Amino acid sequence: MRRIVLRDFRIIDAANDFLGSLIVENGIIKKIITDTDHIPDADITIDGRSFAPSTVIMPAFVDLHAHFREPGFPEKETSLPMEAPLPAETLESAALAAAAGGYTTVVCMANTKPVTDTIEKARALKIRSDALSLIDLYPVLSLTKNMEGRELSGIKDLPAAEVLMLSEDGKDVADDSLFLAAMGEAKRLGIPVSCHCDFGGTEAEAAKKAGRLRAEWSRIEENNAVRRAIELGKKAGCHIHIAHVSTKEAAEYIRITKKNLSADTGFFLTCEATPHHIGAAEDDTRRMGDESFGRVNPPLRSEADRQAIIAAIHDGTIDAVATDHAPHSEADKAAGAPGFSGLETAFAVCLSQLTPEAAPNKALQRLSALMSAHPARILGLRDRGGITTGLRADIVIADIQAQWKAEPAQFKSRGKCSPFAGKELRGKIIMTLNAGKIVFAGDKVV
Repeated sequence: MRRIVLRDFRIIDAANDFLGSLIVENGIIKKIITDTDHIPDADITIDGRSFAPSTVIMPAFVDLHAHFREPGFPEKETSLPMEAPLPAETLESAALAAAAGGYTTVVCMANTKPVTDTIEKARALKIRSDALSLIDLYPVLSLTKNMEGRELSGIKDLPAAEVLMLSEDGKDVADDSLFLAAMGEAKRLGIPVSCHCDFGGTEAEAAKKAGRLRAEWSRIEENNAVRRAIELGKKAGCHIHIAHVSTKEAAEYIRITKKNLSADTGFFLTCEATPHHIGAAEDDTRRMGDESFGRVNPPLRSEADRQAIIAAIHDGTIDAVATDHAPHSEADKAAGAPGFSGLETAFAVCLSQLTPEAAPNKALQRLSALMSAHPARILGLRDRGGITTGLRADIVIADIQAQWKAEPAQFKSRGKCSPFAGKELRGKIIMTLNAGKIVFAGDKVV
């Protein structure tokens, strides 16, 4: 038996904020002690008194939406003919980035090369990730074969409990009947469909052809696609999860839908927001380059949209924070590839934007719910997301007052593009434990 004691910490999760110690045995939270006079011996003792007074223990984070770029390689970053392609990310670098960001559970999307559209491909990726023993990775299966929108993927033959989420990622299924069929499979499996909501129909296409700005036609895309996904989800009676909500209109539509949900239909609605839509806006896009380093899908929106997303988080409309970690090489970003690297800045951005510096208890508990308890619940993972006896010892130690500057050159991720580069952030991950194993400690992964 391997025992770890985390002694004399402030412990925070979605339901609690107290002083105490954790006893971890064989990767499980065995006991929670509030009497420091009865701390047992341990193989490893981590003493909270050796850290700054602003250091806390929280449940490790659960990411509903990330891109690990495995399998698959982008174009070469070099013109030298004898050099091998340089990947924008590898499974190893992404897992290191996740651990450094306080994440121990990550859902990775299916837009790989080849597309993750069969259970065999998903299993192979998970086996490789499990061998690293850094994080718990759950690959998503695409809705259609090769994400071509013509026929269902391997989900129609999928046994229950093999995957936790389905998604066509950055593509919506244009055919309503096929989309409904995919939702029917999700209902059979009892898992959510993550909808990325960029199919805007004829209205969005007309706006594009008229030469309207990306900020305009992408808003039409998102708003129309959110409404469509919800209406089809109601017909299917399944769990719809709306990815990266970014417009005030989409947030309001989700808010109204949730208020009018009928419990007997089987339809269930959840949604997420990203740290970059919480902490950055269209001014950052212009600063970085509208069609290069600042490009992301959906785009960074107006300050009014950003504030609407924050309000939707505070009133419970938005259930979770998800990174949409989307690393690219510098050459690909310069050429307009959409996406930012977000795993290593997510906690600090959300802490800085969503909690006051004085950090009252309820604000920190709400942040823990957004980053741990709610994502775990959405995925149906009942063994993590909180600090409770019997749960996995997926734990983050963080200094909630530590100030630091985001320096992408220091990222574990190979993707170095971030709207927060050079910005001062509050809240630093000190240590991450995955099932009781220390996988990140400062700048050194153990």
